[in-house]
Amino acid sequence: MDFSGPHAIDQAIEAGIDLDGSPIPVEMLKLYKEVMDQEGARKRSGVKKSMRNRIVRSGAKHFDQESLNQRLIAAGWEGLKSKEIEFFFG
Repeated sequence: MDFSGPHAIDQAIEAGIDLDGSPIPVEMLKLYKEVMDQEGARKRSGVKKSMRNRIVRSGAKHFDQESLNQRLIAAGWEGLKSKEIEFFFG
């Protein structure tokens, strides 16, 4: 099974196997489903805020701090917050 692209993790979880082909323990899958069900029912605060959060979380893996900060600002969001810098780049 090919697990690539943005939905690879979701596909692997649905199949109950890790990306290396090993099975994911049932208790891990149950806890994950329980938490995701609760998360799915949570009221959201706004699309742009969620987009920014996703960009920061994933962007920190692909861009250096200054590049990500500049790109956020250029796109119209606030730059990186000190707690984000400490968490993702510290």
